[in-house]
Amino acid sequence: MKIKYWSTACLLLATSVFGFAQEKKHLELADVIILAASQSSNAKLLDAQVKTSQLRYEEAKDSRLPESKISGTYLAINNPTVNLNIPTGSGDGLGISPNQLFIGQLSVNMPLYTGGKIKNGIKSAEDSWKATAYESLASKEQLSLQAVHLYLALYQAQQTADLIAENIKKAAQQVVDFKAMEENGIIARNDLLKAELQLSNFNVSYQEAMKNAKVINYQLNTLLGLDEQTWIEHIRLEELPSMDESMVEDPAERNEIKSLLSQKDVAQDQLNINKAAYHPTLFATGGYAALHVQNLLTVTNAANIGLGLSYDIGSLYKNKKKIRVAQQQLHSIDEHLAVVNDKIKNEINEAQENVRLAKTKNSLYAEALAQSNENYRIVKDKYDNGVADTDDLLEADVQQLQSKINLALGKASLIEKYYDLLFATGHFTIK
Repeated sequence: MKIKYWSTACLLLATSVFGFAQEKKHLELADVIILAASQSSNAKLLDAQVKTSQLRYEEAKDSRLPESKISGTYLAINNPTVNLNIPTGSGDGLGISPNQLFIGQLSVNMPLYTGGKIKNGIKSAEDSWKATAYESLASKEQLSLQAVHLYLALYQAQQTADLIAENIKKAAQQVVDFKAMEENGIIARNDLLKAELQLSNFNVSYQEAMKNAKVINYQLNTLLGLDEQTWIEHIRLEELPSMDESMVEDPAERNEIKSLLSQKDVAQDQLNINKAAYHPTLFATGGYAALHVQNLLTVTNAANIGLGLSYDIGSLYKNKKKIRVAQQQLHSIDEHLAVVNDKIKNEINEAQENVRLAKTKNSLYAEALAQSNENYRIVKDKYDNGVADTDDLLEADVQQLQSKINLALGKASLIEKYYDLLFATGHFTIK
């Protein structure tokens, strides 16, 4: 008999040893939020995208610098016939027979006026960088919120397993007591079988809870960039924070909106660039050239400086459609902003209602636990006095366990819904 019920204790012990075979780590909720936004693979990818956008902005600023080119040419030529139309004072030819040509050039062009192409090109790159940065923040907030959900789900699984394990000890002792009473003819064998069945059901529920905890723990490790074998120690949530479900509704605080507004600035910059194509380009130019034709001509110190003007005539009939495309892009972003604003308002409303419901359920769970404790006490007293049967006692035990689990899950659910509300209203900030 003792060996049979010792197996239950061994099962709990073996499951507990699983945690010791891994590296244990203690994490607070704030740690989870920071790790998700900084150490996860997705977060690092987002950082790389923002860095790329920043470098493109730095590259765009170089367009204000002058263009400089240097070139050199060497040509081997045949023996050409050279006739100089310059009086030489002699009727005979000069006998010139050049067969090599050297040319060297240096040119510098500095833009003075481009109609706004350069200025708006730089601004477009900067606004694109801002849009990418805001989009990255929005994605990181999503990652952190996902980590919060996993962290609280792990807490719920751990609490469920702990409460079931506690009840397993009580149920195992109850089976031992029932076995003794059955041997002494105090209770029927059927009552003992009911107690054993309930103990088996508790063991199954415990294994399911531990499986859930392991799966969620693995998912959380992956998301946070931790070693896969890390075992997050039993989570202890702090007291519930003071929650205001009616916090200010301002969709403009959401980074999705800020990103779209920056994308709108990019579209406006592109429109300005297209309009600038109607203007001429004025530039300062300077250079130096050297020329040497063997046996004929040498030119050095041929420096030059001046102004240049260019105008793309094709823009008069090609640029209209580009402008219309840019204007349509602006209109599309405005429509997208309206859609996202409506979506955020719905999210805020749903999050507010979820927090109110979670608060109410949490209060009811606390009442239900007190009621189930009192109910179990009364039923146990009646059972000891022969007034209640085994079914009543076992049912009261299950109700008490379920009330404890509901209260533990309800506490985590309330915190989860509050963080959902922080995210919806744009107050879920990451550092």
